[in-house]
Amino acid sequence: MNETSLLSVRDVSNVYTDRKVGLFGKTELKHVLNHVSMEMNHGEIFGLTGKSGCGKTTLMRCILGLIDYEGEILFSGGILKKDKHRIQMVFQDPGASLNPVKKIGWLMEEPLNIHKIGESGDRSSLVDDILLRVGLDPSYKNRSVHELSGGQKQRICIGRALLVKPQLLIADEAISSLDASAGAQILNLLRELHKNSRLSILFISHNKDAAEYLCDKIAFMEKGEIKKIEDVR
Repeated sequence: MNETSLLSVRDVSNVYTDRKVGLFGKTELKHVLNHVSMEMNHGEIFGLTGKSGCGKTTLMRCILGLIDYEGEILFSGGILKKDKHRIQMVFQDPGASLNPVKKIGWLMEEPLNIHKIGESGDRSSLVDDILLRVGLDPSYKNRSVHELSGGQKQRICIGRALLVKPQLLIADEAISSLDASAGAQILNLLRELHKNSRLSILFISHNKDAAEYLCDKIAFMEKGEIKKIEDVR
């Protein structure tokens, strides 16, 4: 792992047990990931693309330490155990990530309270700043989740993730539930955040065109393997 590496995936495999139907059905081990290796650098937007079921989400879960795997995954030169908030997620369905009974201001301050970031009196101003960074007016703090469009909800989710100052933002199919216009705006927002702060982003998507528009480098997955890695810029 060189000095510029943020995430190093080395020869990672993952299997699951496929149990056949019937009383005497045999069990069979099936590979979801098959000796996957990739290297992502600090300040890079790295794309991971491929059809549904190719292993993208399984690899993400391995990176986050949510499931077992064979091989080695290093984050900033070590194994990610403590301080897992250094990696933050933005998911496909932004509405599912936001508690509908809470105001946006409460939802934005929640990660600051959990991780004890900033003094209690300063957290509101931190939220104001991050709302402006993701293209929303601070007055959105007084709104409810149901008052927001899908694109606005995704901006809130991105802002919540950024509040804890992660080293890596993982966007997992972050535009697939949005219409084309809102999706394009989120892609441009991610590009702007990367440009202004060198935010490291792992962009996971089945949308090859979106990955090519956003990313510096793209890994193409198929049937649990990375078939090729291309420099886009």
